Amino acid sequence: DLTVSPMTAQTEYFMGKMGVRKKQLLATMDGSVGVTIQAGAMQWMAGSVGATTGIKGVGDFASKIFKGAATGESAIKPEYVGNGYLMLEPTYKYLLLEDVGDWDGGLVLDDGLYLASESTVKYQLEARSNLSSAALGNKGLFNLKLAGKGICALESNVAREQLITVDLVDDELKVDGSFAICWSGSLKFTVEKSGKTLIGSAVSGEGFVNVYKGTGRVLLSPLDNPATLYSAGTPQRKSK
Repeated sequence: DLTVSPMTAQTEYFMGKMGVRKKQLLATMDGSVGVTIQAGAMQWMAGSVGATTGIKGVGDFASKIFKGAATGESAIKPEYVGNGYLMLEPTYKYLLLEDVGDWDGGLVLDDGLYLASESTVKYQLEARSNLSSAALGNKGLFNLKLAGKGICALESNVAREQLITVDLVDDELKVDGSFAICWSGSLKFTVEKSGKTLIGSAVSGEGFVNVYKGTGRVLLSPLDNPATLYSAGTPQRKSK
């Protein structure tokens, strides 16, 4: 960032040396497919581009309000259509582009990852398979699930090169903590004791673990809850 002041020059200098830079997502639109974004994420648009609420009636509005309350995401995600360019606000987080069609059963996201997607991608609720996974898995009752075909953009606290991709084929993956940032909708998510007994779990020091079973993919972060890295000095996005 070349626009610095005497008060920020030192910080910007060392951030530049460590490769800490702001990123922005630019969508080139040709009129064939719209772009849905997180509320408040638009910075500017050029050309014949307009915004819609993406709401189709009272029932759809009520459904979106419920989804927003259940997942912690913004209830209304504006959709932009037309011909031109759509630029989103800068972020210090890392941008991940994923093809939702490559994820068997859709793409289930941890809280706060969603940034944008093509309008061919539909978002819905993914409920926990049982109460134990909700109460003990530290991931709430619902997660946002992206389904259909198209590209989505996610905001990750960890660089793509550091994320670990685990492909399961009729297998299971046990994760201690909130390391999984997204996973295939085809996988069954539960929470289980790390050992066969409560005593065994206590002795191992792990307690309960998140378990993903079946055939699909899990994207893991090597850092547990790295959101704290961005808690200072990062402006919070405001709903518009």
